[in-house]
Amino acid sequence: MTGIIIGIAVVLVVVGIPAMWGVGIYNRLVTLRNGYKNSFANVDVQLKRRHDLIPNLVSTAKGYMKHESETLEAVIKARSAAVSASEQVSANPGDPSAMKKLSQAESGLGSSLGRLLALQESYPDLKADASMNKLMTELTSTENMISTSRQAFNSSVLTYNNAREVFPAVIVAGFCNFARAEGFEITDESEREAPKVEF
Repeated sequence: MTGIIIGIAVVLVVVGIPAMWGVGIYNRLVTLRNGYKNSFANVDVQLKRRHDLIPNLVSTAKGYMKHESETLEAVIKARSAAVSASEQVSANPGDPSAMKKLSQAESGLGSSLGRLLALQESYPDLKADASMNKLMTELTSTENMISTSRQAFNSSVLTYNNAREVFPAVIVAGFCNFARAEGFEITDESEREAPKVEF
């Protein structure tokens, strides 16, 4: 009888310790994955704010920049692409291909906004417009918040990727299908700087 109890205890130790170890790793990976998804939700809020500001910005500029319709249309088209890419990533922030599309779309939007802001200098009345100045201040503030949120998201992604790639967690990650997450990187170097607003 004692031998059976010892045998059962040995089996429980041999099976139980690795099982508890695996459950602990699994739970940590789930927590880290949820963390980077939550961090992306903060980025997404700021991107939506940026996307919502752009139609007002274009509408205000349109009254002054009648001969710059090509630039204004480029901003609207870039905004549409960025909104679409953002919706795809919101569904699964860990999807590398969707994240790359978002990075490219946001870089394109940043470039087209940069051209619009550069043209603003040619229109003194637009530059002096109170609505335009308010929108530009909000846009600059939003760009700063996007930058801060993106940094927090990328940090969360790095922590998750590091946790899933180290041994022995890599075994659990592979077995339980914890895929590598992609950070929100800037593909256009000019996007690394917040827009400069001059009053």
